[in-house]
Amino acid sequence: MPSSMVTGVAQDPAVTAANAQPATLSLPTFTRTYNAAGKDYPYTVIGGDPGKGETTAIPTVLVPITLTIEAPMDATGKKAVLDASPDAAEVIHSPIFATYAFASGKTQYTDAMMRTDFYKEAAKDWHTLLDRPKVVPLQIDVPVGMGYVLTSKKARRMLAMVDVLFMQQQIFSQLPKEEMSAGKLVIAVTKDVTYYTSADATECCSWGTHGVDTTQGLRQPFVLGSFLDPHTVAEDNDVQPLTQQLAQWVRDPLHEPALRMRHGMIAPGNVFPGWMRVPAESLTELPRENSGCGETRIAVPLFLNDPTDINWKNTVPASKAYIANMGGMSYHLQNVALLSWYTGSTSPNSYRYSFPDANALRGPAKPCPEHHQNGSFGAITDASPTTVAPIALTGGPNGHQSIGYWSGLGPIREVSPQWDVIIVAFATPVPGAEGTMHYQVRGSMTPEQFKDDIKLKQSQGKKVMISLGGGGQHFALMTQEGKRNFIRTVEDICTEFGFNGIDIDFETSSLELDPGDTDFKHPTTPSTVNLIAALREIHDHFGKDFMVSLVPEGTQIPAAYPGYGGQFGSYLPIVEGIRDILAFVDTQDYNCPPIEGLDGEFYMPGSVDYHAAATELVLHGFDVGRDPKHHFDPLPANKVVIGYLNSDTTPGIVQDTMRYMITGKSNRPTKYKLRQPNGYPTFDGAMFWTIDEDRREAFRYSNTVGPLLRSYPPAKWREANGDRHGVTWQRPGLSQR
Repeated sequence: MPSSMVTGVAQDPAVTAANAQPATLSLPTFTRTYNAAGKDYPYTVIGGDPGKGETTAIPTVLVPITLTIEAPMDATGKKAVLDASPDAAEVIHSPIFATYAFASGKTQYTDAMMRTDFYKEAAKDWHTLLDRPKVVPLQIDVPVGMGYVLTSKKARRMLAMVDVLFMQQQIFSQLPKEEMSAGKLVIAVTKDVTYYTSADATECCSWGTHGVDTTQGLRQPFVLGSFLDPHTVAEDNDVQPLTQQLAQWVRDPLHEPALRMRHGMIAPGNVFPGWMRVPAESLTELPRENSGCGETRIAVPLFLNDPTDINWKNTVPASKAYIANMGGMSYHLQNVALLSWYTGSTSPNSYRYSFPDANALRGPAKPCPEHHQNGSFGAITDASPTTVAPIALTGGPNGHQSIGYWSGLGPIREVSPQWDVIIVAFATPVPGAEGTMHYQVRGSMTPEQFKDDIKLKQSQGKKVMISLGGGGQHFALMTQEGKRNFIRTVEDICTEFGFNGIDIDFETSSLELDPGDTDFKHPTTPSTVNLIAALREIHDHFGKDFMVSLVPEGTQIPAAYPGYGGQFGSYLPIVEGIRDILAFVDTQDYNCPPIEGLDGEFYMPGSVDYHAAATELVLHGFDVGRDPKHHFDPLPANKVVIGYLNSDTTPGIVQDTMRYMITGKSNRPTKYKLRQPNGYPTFDGAMFWTIDEDRREAFRYSNTVGPLLRSYPPAKWREANGDRHGVTWQRPGLSQR
């Protein structure tokens, strides 16, 4: 989404009886309370009371899962099978169940962590241990639209992407009833699988989930995690994902993830004051806002929310492991924040703030600003002035563009001259009126001042567009009446304000493909068919110079390569349907899952490699769903843009990506090699969410990326490339279609 990804919960108070079952377990628990800013925060932990001593033994069922991914893994239609059964023995012999010498004693991983958390009050004989598990294998098929598999030829590894709620439902619908009990812990293990939440693959990624499942009428304690083969991802290995989920479960056993994901309701569980994520101080060239608000819980849903996931995202999930050597085996254990970190203790115990590595966190949590904790991100006001001036524009247009979203902070007339296309966010759907769009001027300007600012920028050679949709908005065009409403209201908005065009930003779960809609060149999903027809009619109404752009999320185009259906590839029919009138398509490279490139390797978000691999799918074309019968033809390079989130990247990464895409050369090493070694000299440029943040951060993108894009002379492009990329370069302002 072109809005900042919400990585935490703004406010998460205790759940009421009106929206959840009573927060109880059949397993023993105890509760403690601490006070912050005059407010008491109770939290419940698994096990017996530390001060009373004794050992709590938790009956455990280990469920290794064999996953079959229906989306094909190659052009022959072969299905990927990821079988965790052979890894069950390693899990049992790991510090999850076996004893190991930790600083707090020779015991299991989670028991050692809890003895560290409560060392001041824990009796010598106080333990909370997992019984040796009963092993109960399961087989689960993942249908198209619920997940796909990424492959690596080099490492000979696979990494599956699967809907975590689907997995939770399948596990407890298939697990034999006699193996389930509110007094047992079910530990389900998959092989080389990462998960997305809320049925939305842009909410990615995690190694699993945990808490209480209620789908079968029980309050079933469970943990779902992955076992990782070496070199599947850059950092994590073997049982580390399982230890991450277990560590969260023992300190938040009442958490109900399905309630939160399925219904958007506040789930039971432990609540803490909102905390800031920990920046990766040891790494260089990080975004200034690499921290940001994390969560109000221990039970965090995504990799980068965990307090100890402190490396930058191109090494996802980036939590440096604590390695335990046992009987000739090396096990990777998740470093986790201790309770003293969440409670903000300024006098922690001798184990500091993290476990097992006491040095993983050097200080307590920093509180999230109050205006984020109470659910309000502040009223729209003018952006704070900066002492840095925007760099003046030099030279004429050369075919490359800096494109940015304006969200209402500061008047448009003060936007840096480096921005070639200004996209106003957002015109939104009117609830209950299918297809009807509405726009209200944001910020402190009157409608007339806003219109004057648009005319001013247009007189300076800029294009000003209106974006339709935005994050959190649901859109559908199921009927002809809805289509007519859409056409009428969009035309009215564009006419009233004089916009140069429209930008389509309808996100997951809008425009998802219906089951059986398998041919992107001949779509059957009503919303998709109606939207294509409406866009063509709006374009024809205003004429050939009217711009229509698309801003698909990573799931909505690149994910169509390994698996087409549902949310995966949902923008492909739209691209195909308006290919001849398309101004540009932005391959939005944030809020994205890992992707597989044309080289047969998969890449994690955030790097030049990721940007190049995701973008070249559009520039080079690909077999949709790996099926040669459904080939997506390449788009001309001058119609393709890479989309960035200001706080999710750096000026250096953006500049090197632009150099690499345009010239085939980068200032940093690249693993992904372009199919076209000399690059794409007519490549359009870069898009940012947002112009406003760029201004508040001293124009750090427009003052660096804009001049770089302007530095490539169009004369050399024409000489060197002519018609190589499917279009003949023409002076901007003339039709390039």
